[in-house]
Amino acid sequence: MPDTNQELLVVEDLIKHFPLKGGFMGRTVGWVQAVNGVSFTMSEGETLGLVGESGCGKTTTARLILRLIEPTGGSVHFDGHSVFDLGKEELRALRRQMQIIFQDPYSSLNPRMTVGSIVGEPLEIHGLAEGRAKEEQVATLLEKVGLAPEHMRRYPHEFSGGQRQRIGIARALALEPKFIICDEPVSALDVSIRAQVLNLLGDLQADLGLAYLLISHDLSVVEHIADRVAVMYLGLIVEMASVEDLYANPQHPYTEALLSAVPIPDPAAKRERIFLSGDVPSPITPPSGCFFHPRCPVRIPECEHTVPELTEIFPGHQAACIVRQAEPKTPG
Repeated sequence: MPDTNQELLVVEDLIKHFPLKGGFMGRTVGWVQAVNGVSFTMSEGETLGLVGESGCGKTTTARLILRLIEPTGGSVHFDGHSVFDLGKEELRALRRQMQIIFQDPYSSLNPRMTVGSIVGEPLEIHGLAEGRAKEEQVATLLEKVGLAPEHMRRYPHEFSGGQRQRIGIARALALEPKFIICDEPVSALDVSIRAQVLNLLGDLQADLGLAYLLISHDLSVVEHIADRVAVMYLGLIVEMASVEDLYANPQHPYTEALLSAVPIPDPAAKRERIFLSGDVPSPITPPSGCFFHPRCPVRIPECEHTVPELTEIFPGHQAACIVRQAEPKTPG
């Protein structure tokens, strides 16, 4: 387990609302509330899984952390630096420590560039290596991710999906970062390849001491690689705990529903499936009170007008649920 005393990333009350244009002259007629006040910390060498349905704000949160988009509110501190207060050159220097592996290994690689150029480009941009020195570093990076040095002269279309994702991982490693955001890194890959890529990420973390923010909607993937898990719903974190506690004793009804949908490898084993009523509300007009209350099977009248805070229910286990805060669910 990582050293939890050394905080690498501190996210506080992160907010992002996108303007909704329409009407005469393209005026702002509303706001898409993509992220509504997300807070969490990460330690060096830790893997935090960020899970939830599509559209819940996971990727937007990741892009805010890297400052690929500007926030509406909140703060992000990385390695003691306020990311949103940095100037252009300071931010460029800090980004050497913060990298991302994209979801789609097909669209995230430039088809007109060789693998050597793709992986070596960060080294040139930051003035770390050129010419022969760059080629040697690229060769080392490719070997580190399970590819051969001669692959650097080929183009992305000559590789399989799994190999392309390895190229993306090599590019992320080029600047020797401390922290990597893995945005659905295996969702676009064949099932037979997913385990290989996940094992590679685990080996790299053990060797290099990397911290991962693993974004996924697949809870079975997160279970095998994460140290802690944060569950998002409609722009909010509704539950956060260690992977063992969250899977063994989920406290939020939304987390329970997600876990009930995870397939069990044993055909003889049975699990009661929880079906949620209705659809996910629109982030343009979210419900009052608890955002989850229109679909919640355990809601009470108070849920309709009271916004629950993310509160510690058991040591190290937080949930934003009025019902469970009053009467925690104990493992049966």
